[in-house]
Amino acid sequence: MEQGRSRKTIRFARQLRNRMTEAESHLWRHLRRRNIAGYKFRRQHPVGPFVADFVCIEARTVIELDGGQHAEQSAYDGARDAWLRRHGYTILRFWNHEVLGETEAVLEAIWAALTGK
Repeated sequence: MEQGRSRKTIRFARQLRNRMTEAESHLWRHLRRRNIAGYKFRRQHPVGPFVADFVCIEARTVIELDGGQHAEQSAYDGARDAWLRRHGYTILRFWNHEVLGETEAVLEAIWAALTGK
């Protein structure tokens, strides 16, 4: 399997795509179809041994949306982020309430990260 992806990780990604959160669905409507600076995003996509909420392979950018459960899993998130950075990815993290309540600011932050502006 490519870059540590296992069949289990691929099955898990498929399950996550079928049960996206409200915030993930909301952001996906803005990311799909190359809507931000022409970059293609994939949702719930395996990246090595992990599944990223959203990833732009060409820009090596991962977007993660965090809900309340992430307060309890900060050690896991830290290890995951370290692995992604070691493999050349930039990680953008947003809280679910930011995506739902401050969508334009989130989209501007993503655009700025992708374009360097």
